[in-house]
Amino acid sequence: MLAVHLISFFFSKLQEDPTKKVDRFLHAMRLHDDQLIDISARFQAEMKKGLSAESSAAATVKMLPTHVRSTPDGSEKGQFLALDLGGSKFKVLQVKVREGMGVRKGGVEMEEKIYPMSKELLNGRAPELFDHVSESLKDFLHVKNISLDKKHPLAFTFSFPCEQTRLDKGLLLSWSKNCRARGLQGKDVVQALREAIDRTGGMDIEVLAMVNDTVATMMTCGFDDQYCDVGLIIGTGTNACYMEELRHVDLVEGDEGRMCVNTEWGGFGDDGALNDYITEFDQDVDATSINPGKQIFEKMVSGMYLGELVRLVVLKMAKLGQLFDGLVPDSLRTKGKITTAHVAAMEEYKNGLKNTRDILVELGLNPSQDDCIAVQHVSTIVSFRSSNLVAAGLAAILTRIKHNRHLRALRITVGVDGTVYKTHPQYPKRLHKVVRRLLPECQVRFVLSDSGSSKGAALVTAVAQRLASRKRQVDETLAPFKLSQEQLQLVKATMRAGLEAGLKNKGPSAVKMLPSYVYHTPDGTERGKYLALDLGGTNFRAMLVKFKKGLQNNTRLYHKIYTVPLEIMQGTGEELFDHLAQYVSDFLDYMGMKKAHLPAGFTFSFPCEQTAIDTGILVSWTKGFKATDCEGHDVVNLLREAIKRRNEYDLDIVAVVNDTVGTMMSCAYEDPQCEVGLIAGTGSNACYMEELKNIEKIRQKKQKTEGDEETPEATSKMCINTEWGGLGDDGSLDDIITPFDAEVDHNSVNPGKQRFEKLTSGMYLGEIVREVLLDLTRGGLLFRGRVTETLKTPGIFQTKYLSQIESDRLALLQVRSILQHLGLDSTCDDSIIVKEVCGAVSRRAAELCGAGMAAVVDKIRENRGLDHLNITVGVDGALYKLHPHFSGVLQETTRVLAPQCNVTFLPSEEGSGKGAALITAVARQKRDR
Repeated sequence: MLAVHLISFFFSKLQEDPTKKVDRFLHAMRLHDDQLIDISARFQAEMKKGLSAESSAAATVKMLPTHVRSTPDGSEKGQFLALDLGGSKFKVLQVKVREGMGVRKGGVEMEEKIYPMSKELLNGRAPELFDHVSESLKDFLHVKNISLDKKHPLAFTFSFPCEQTRLDKGLLLSWSKNCRARGLQGKDVVQALREAIDRTGGMDIEVLAMVNDTVATMMTCGFDDQYCDVGLIIGTGTNACYMEELRHVDLVEGDEGRMCVNTEWGGFGDDGALNDYITEFDQDVDATSINPGKQIFEKMVSGMYLGELVRLVVLKMAKLGQLFDGLVPDSLRTKGKITTAHVAAMEEYKNGLKNTRDILVELGLNPSQDDCIAVQHVSTIVSFRSSNLVAAGLAAILTRIKHNRHLRALRITVGVDGTVYKTHPQYPKRLHKVVRRLLPECQVRFVLSDSGSSKGAALVTAVAQRLASRKRQVDETLAPFKLSQEQLQLVKATMRAGLEAGLKNKGPSAVKMLPSYVYHTPDGTERGKYLALDLGGTNFRAMLVKFKKGLQNNTRLYHKIYTVPLEIMQGTGEELFDHLAQYVSDFLDYMGMKKAHLPAGFTFSFPCEQTAIDTGILVSWTKGFKATDCEGHDVVNLLREAIKRRNEYDLDIVAVVNDTVGTMMSCAYEDPQCEVGLIAGTGSNACYMEELKNIEKIRQKKQKTEGDEETPEATSKMCINTEWGGLGDDGSLDDIITPFDAEVDHNSVNPGKQRFEKLTSGMYLGEIVREVLLDLTRGGLLFRGRVTETLKTPGIFQTKYLSQIESDRLALLQVRSILQHLGLDSTCDDSIIVKEVCGAVSRRAAELCGAGMAAVVDKIRENRGLDHLNITVGVDGALYKLHPHFSGVLQETTRVLAPQCNVTFLPSEEGSGKGAALITAVARQKRDR
């Protein structure tokens, strides 16, 4: 009976499918999609941890910044030397990169020589290792007849974990891959190489870049495929890198553009994150390694360990009698007897079983057919698990890239290198299939690195040279916009001289210094109803302002805005003022106050020569106005005559006011220390309270006339409208005017006029930026050198785009969107340069306004004989209010250039209209006394 049971048992064993037996034995290695998604999520969490400055030290996925900020764009060129040190083989190469040609067009030519690395060198002293590297380099130059007298740029592929603080500096974190050279850990690898080159002597070598092999692989593939933003190594070791948004890389300053991050993903799981998935065989491999507890993910995935995992599985199955009838030869107990090359051979499509038998026979076994099938299936499960784990890690990286770029779907290329990927017959297909299954919304292309990491290192150097060259040229272009303290002090002195000259009654002055006949700022006692009319551009604003008795800061305002048609702006003066009278009539109807005889203030934001507070002779039109028969005429009379022609209502026009003066008065109602007004918007101008004794033209007029509403004895100050936009019309700013400014001036409606305003105001800043972008594009530094019709269109780049592009909250993707809206197809690097141009132009504008303001407040301080002045500046204008940095730069420049003045800047809430009403109220109070 026992014999029958034994026969039945052995028969059943013979009938069992050997692959199912292995499946049961290795069920923990067979990972389904839910598990892979879980692993991917854990990996994403580790990536985030590694990128954060607060948690990076504890992260197992190190996420090391590489300082590689750009992949090749095809314009790289030059000849480079490359060193590739990654293990037992060391290579020296010469790489020639032809401009504008991809690899497939023969754009990269390479010559290389392999130099052996003994175990004694890999495990000896680091200086001896690097001396061998340097001597091999010199030998290569000699063998290839490369000149020793010429300086050679060199790229260094160093395939071990390093913390890089710049492209040519990296501190070794730890050795791996059985390399243990002493005395280098924690030290700069590039410096060690440079010192070795110096010791060898006879070479002029410039080490420009140190690159991890993963990064170099990405760069190699990126030379031919612009979508390649990921590098992957699956060989003796395993690793991945990708282009991360710089704003997420805490360990590097700056938040614009992208930087390649070397994940060093081999350490994933070192903190126990993969304990759910680690088998007893993984534990055995780890325990016998040179770094127990470290590089857990790599030990489950990479070519250094796959053969050993297979050996341990086969050994245990044999010990349990499930293979080879329980026979366990010493060879099977010996570490390293089954290699990853054996694993690849066992899984060949046609010869896999034969190869399996041959390998087992070499180990002293006499395997049955089922033994061979079972061992082959062990290899399949171990290598399949490897590709599944790599797919999970890669899915985490691609998901992060997709989220970073706010995309629903992602088109991307992964550059791959490594012996496992290259030599294992089934590995690539399995990996691709699983990645696409985990990320069905992503279009992922895998490209095999053609010439390995050496060429990539040279390309990193080539890209670095290209970017450095471009940055130098961009910096040279923008250098004239970057004003030194000495230049700003000179602008301040020039403005001060202009203020003084304009106050004198001796000939024309670039800074007009127009008297406003406003002698007082509000004192809070203003009350009553006032009409304010405001013409400052294409809009006309009518406003009713009510000041309540005895209640400062308690004001009610009602207003309507009317658009002035272009044909009226450029028609006759009579038509223009008839239109304004019609708008006033409509507003009074709207308010139900047609029969009221209201005092009115007229804000007229064009240069006027005033002889009284209610008289303004138009000096010249600006801002697109060309109405005839107005220049040289009193605009108050023109409006009064238009109202008289209508014969519907009556107004008492008490004051004509510049918008700058109105802004000062509006803010002075809130802050009694406000004695300066500033407009930083479409136009640029300032006003301030000047000592009446310093205004020669007024003093002389007072001596000749009598009966004015106030005598010099009754007051000591008057608000002066500087009209500072004319500074430089006499050539005094020529030293800081760039060719771009000159071009903008030449194409303006008033060439040679308002030179300071053309450097500082919103009407012109966008056009200056456009001229700079046009120049950079023609020089091949932007938009791939393609000059579009859009870029050649004057006025297309509005100043509002500067405010948007320079916003700290705006990512480069949104900057690119703005540029694309303008018809400019930009790269990430283009967007960085455009942002830099906008910043240079707007910063200069703010600094110049700050220099002008410093001149004004220092003059007030000296007028009053004070060692220190506390004063408030009322400000209006879109540039000041909407640009993210203009106000801060203006304030800081004023502080530095006028250190004895404590200047507070107060934005006007109601603008110049309320100010006009206040001027009317103040003037009427004084008149009625």
